[in-house]
Amino acid sequence: MTRLRDLPLLAILPLGKLVLHEFHDAQRSLPISRAIEQSGILRNPPIVVPFQDGSGRYMVLDGANRTTALQHLNVPHIVAQVVAPDDDGLQLTPWNHVIWGMPSDALLEAFAALPHVELVSASRMDDLPQGRRRLGVFLHPDGAVYHLLTPHQRLIPFVQVLNNVVDVYKLRASLDRTQVTDVETLRALYPALSGVLMLPHFRIDEVLQVVAEGHLMPPGSTRFVVSPRALHLNYPLERLRSPESLREKNADLQEWVKERLARKAVRYYAEATYLFDE
Repeated sequence: MTRLRDLPLLAILPLGKLVLHEFHDAQRSLPISRAIEQSGILRNPPIVVPFQDGSGRYMVLDGANRTTALQHLNVPHIVAQVVAPDDDGLQLTPWNHVIWGMPSDALLEAFAALPHVELVSASRMDDLPQGRRRLGVFLHPDGAVYHLLTPHQRLIPFVQVLNNVVDVYKLRASLDRTQVTDVETLRALYPALSGVLMLPHFRIDEVLQVVAEGHLMPPGSTRFVVSPRALHLNYPLERLRSPESLREKNADLQEWVKERLARKAVRYYAEATYLFDE
């Protein structure tokens, strides 16, 4: 792969080499498949990071819907932005889950009933008990705070228990991802608020390990931020579908990007930007 100037690294990759890192609802990809087919372009490339196991596979950090949409269309290759796991511009933070449509007490009871999960009121816990790892912090609409703890210290069992926690409300309630933790603000936006679950932090190498070993993170649990980010690429679908070899397609991509640079069609925005056409 060749990087042009200081641009994000773009590459054509075999679609079968891309692996999702979170549980994903494939039904969400169907309307995106239709939109891509109708427009004839892939607007924004997914962001991927290579596994460090020599398999030639890539973990999808952002763009699961676009990736599965192209799978539905039986497209053999995809254009993606490739970042290294130790890239200074790559950051990983957790999302918080805003949960609504399920009684808060029923939600707490369901958490407490899970194997290997201990629900502890923050008012009764000064420090993390020895031999326990925090799965998350639950903010009750009435202002109470609860810690969800587990005895599992090792990564894979810990993630499996965390998936069980999210499964409690994934199908029984509605959820949104947010960075907000102020319950009063969220109550105004969600009249049927059940609570907010603040999810735990993971390192990028931990997520890579989980997925490399055949497991998945909970849906909406990871927030990957990449800078710089390639957007509005609008790469032609016909180029991804062509019978050309992967090497030929990557050479075509390089020429395609060079042509846009020559036309001054590539712009860099350093400031925070809001897009109103997504």
